[in-house]
Amino acid sequence: MKVTADRTVCVGAGMCALTAPAVFDQDEEGLVTVLTVEPDDDSRAAALEAGMLCPSGALRVEE
Repeated sequence: MKVTADRTVCVGAGMCALTAPAVFDQDEEGLVTVLTVEPDDDSRAAALEAGMLCPSGALRVEE
């Protein structure tokens, strides 16, 4: 699995950080930051869910 984020389209909703806190966080401006580009087995399902929940489509989670 590989996780990336496009901060230019991020709207700062925070769904990623709430859904997969081991994978995503937000900076001081509220924009997404990726904590790990290759989530471990325990975080994979949450990372996929976060990718589906992102309202701006800023996240890409590829298996």
